[in-house]
Amino acid sequence: MSPDSSVPTLAHAIEIRRQNIFGEVQCAFWKEEPSLRDARFLFDPAVIREVCVVPNFISEGYFTQTVIPRELELNGRVTKRATGQAWIYAEPVGNHPLMTDLLLQRAREIAPNVPEGETSLLIVAHGTDLNENSAVAAKREAEKIRALGCYANVLNVYMEEFPLVSDWTVLTSTPNVVVVPFFISDGLHSYQDIPILIGIAEGGAASAKASAAASTSSPRRNGDEIFRRGPYKIDNRSVFYAPSIGTDSRVADIIVELASAAAQGPG
Repeated sequence: MSPDSSVPTLAHAIEIRRQNIFGEVQCAFWKEEPSLRDARFLFDPAVIREVCVVPNFISEGYFTQTVIPRELELNGRVTKRATGQAWIYAEPVGNHPLMTDLLLQRAREIAPNVPEGETSLLIVAHGTDLNENSAVAAKREAEKIRALGCYANVLNVYMEEFPLVSDWTVLTSTPNVVVVPFFISDGLHSYQDIPILIGIAEGGAASAKASAAASTSSPRRNGDEIFRRGPYKIDNRSVFYAPSIGTDSRVADIIVELASAAAQGPG
């Protein structure tokens, strides 16, 4: 639905290849090519004896605990193939401690020189009833940043479960509100759905269809525009809207660390 969805993952792979740490670096996707199922055959077992699988996902949940293991035929942390090749399953990128720093940096980049003591920070995740763990990562990050005491208010909010991001006007009372999507990539959620929910873009079926069509023809142009136009003025309050956290270039470093940690095993 959005050609930009795979862009950050591909960019991180290019950066990791450049570092020349691993024998090979490949990507696989759930709804693009190469597929997760085809990824089982990406590496020659005569050359590559170990494959570290790092889920480029924000949280533990349905995809990391059910879909990826099923599609890659993983049966635990380490899976031995009939070829002798070992597949090692790492934690998702959203579990890495550096995520807290990335969220703070993104919030400060999008709202420079804005008094944090007069600002609410909203960390927006999807939320789903498929797996109760899917909301945990955003809640954990909000708690960690809240404990730092830099922002007047720090909330984890969701598109599809409570507390809802669409209720931000009653959940916050500060003159400034910074919204950071806790997503891996910029796609229809960050370009269209969240902006509509927080009131900085028009809603309705007609505008959604038009936005989707425009996103297909020139997705990055539309996305960059929604990020650049802030701060948005709503009820005499300033709303700052950031790109998704997974587009940060340092996610490549997180992927490397998670792969290395998984390969080394416990301890």
